[in-house]
Amino acid sequence: MTLSERNTIFKAGLLLPAAALAGMAVASFLIIPMYPSAVDETTRRSSGVIQDAAAHFSSPNPYVPFISTASAILYAFVAIIIIYRYFEKTQSPEILYIAFFVLSFALEATRIMVPLKLKYDLPSVYLIMASRVLIFGRYFGIFSLFAASIYAAGFDIQQQRQIVFTIVILALALTLGAPIDGLAWDTSLCMISGYTSAFNLVETGIVLITLVSFFISAYSRGVKEYICIGVGAFLAVLGRAVLFSADTWITPIPALLLLAVGTWFICTRLHLVYLWF
Repeated sequence: MTLSERNTIFKAGLLLPAAALAGMAVASFLIIPMYPSAVDETTRRSSGVIQDAAAHFSSPNPYVPFISTASAILYAFVAIIIIYRYFEKTQSPEILYIAFFVLSFALEATRIMVPLKLKYDLPSVYLIMASRVLIFGRYFGIFSLFAASIYAAGFDIQQQRQIVFTIVILALALTLGAPIDGLAWDTSLCMISGYTSAFNLVETGIVLITLVSFFISAYSRGVKEYICIGVGAFLAVLGRAVLFSADTWITPIPALLLLAVGTWFICTRLHLVYLWF
């Protein structure tokens, strides 16, 4: 993939979070009043990194899911602009997949389907469809970060299109294989799905392999910056997990800080690596 083709993808990708932000802004007057009812009708609290500990100290706040959703989309919008400006003239195979990881945050916008369902009494099929888009985005993001790590380890740059296709197929397979309860959601306004433990185990395994791949890259290629990139990836994934499961005011700010610091580590160190070549 040429530099101009990759930059075109960045520009086109910017439309996704921009459209999601615009959609949330337009719908906000309709959906914000529905958040208290949506949280009241939840069957259980969301769970995840830090969220489980935070749940012992605070009750769910009905407006935090709106804030966390908007924050995820805004992060995608700002981060993709930074990536484009920072790497516009820098050839780096990893950055394409980092951009995909960032853009996957924009699909968190589908969580507004729960208050929209309550507002307009929509059929449950809309919730199931939105949930599958959400699950696809989350797996696509994790697989993209994994792809960045294997490119860092020296994977053949000529196979980028095949890797993107493989990522999409794997994410779709997991998405379509997940049973979803169209009538129940948790306090982060994510639909309740089956096989949660198994899918969490798969995601955790992929993240661990990703981090190890970055650290191995530092040794095999003799470039210590990959250690910082690996640390940045860990912080970004941790911030992502915290933000996606947030239902109390304790969690969104730490999540965004982790995302910001992690993304800064990844972009600045990766840019430095390719300035040397």
